[in-house]
Amino acid sequence: MARLRIGTRGSQLALWQANHIASLLRERGHEIEITIIKTTGDKITDVALANVGTKGMFIKEIEEALADNRVDLAVHSMKDLPTQLSPVFEIAAIPVREDPRDVFCSVLYGAIDQLPEKARVGTSSLRRQAQLKAIRPDLTIFSLRGNVDTRLRKLEDGEYGAIILAAAGLSRLGKRELIRETISIDTMCPAAGQGSLAVEIRAGDSATAEHLTFLDNASARATTTCERALLNRLGGGCQVPIGALAEVRGLRLQLTGVVARPDGTKILREVREGTDPDQLGEVVGQSLLKRGADVILREVYGLTVTAPQQP
Repeated sequence: MARLRIGTRGSQLALWQANHIASLLRERGHEIEITIIKTTGDKITDVALANVGTKGMFIKEIEEALADNRVDLAVHSMKDLPTQLSPVFEIAAIPVREDPRDVFCSVLYGAIDQLPEKARVGTSSLRRQAQLKAIRPDLTIFSLRGNVDTRLRKLEDGEYGAIILAAAGLSRLGKRELIRETISIDTMCPAAGQGSLAVEIRAGDSATAEHLTFLDNASARATTTCERALLNRLGGGCQVPIGALAEVRGLRLQLTGVVARPDGTKILREVREGTDPDQLGEVVGQSLLKRGADVILREVYGLTVTAPQQP
């Protein structure tokens, strides 16, 4: 069997993900080494993610290690990957997907509608901020950075009345105690690829690709491909107010796409079905653009909107 080197970020969640893939490979008899690599996104911790504006900020240094043959594969959160990979890389496997939805976490309150007026809510995402503001414009949204433990500690210390996180990360780390509500897709459409992992390799590395084939899940690949096609059509990254969720419905896919003004005053939503993941993502993205998504996104890219404020 092969000796494989995995590149990953050093956060608790990233290490869980890398170790998860490592354990599955070890079960196949492979010898695994994990290399921790600090990325640009890890180094910038005092600025709201929406204001950083660096595409691939959580993968750049890892891809450099991959290109330099210092690691053989990289394990990423799918939503951290740009929609267009460099041609020197490829996604060799997309494992079974975790719950893609967002969750409402709180010590004092049982659901979003139970929050008092002007309650402080923490989130690092313009997408979450926008959809939250659409249903509760009175809430005060603050930027929330740091790993999962840091975010939960700030919640427990009373800095926020609630925080919004991804269900997948909390489930993977076994930290579901403060989840009070799993937010419906109709209320908060997730980020493209949320809940999915991407195993990236050098393009043309057929030997490593063959070792990873068993990890690839057809449903996860179809849904994330569809969501990323929509995101690509809109020209967006993971830090813009775009939601995308594809779901398998029999032999078809149903794609929900959302583009929102960060202040929640305008939400565009499109739901369509199809059989071709790339084509469906393209069609929904084009429809949203025709309905005014281009205007909203120009505002965001032009920095004419306000990101979540620092507490």
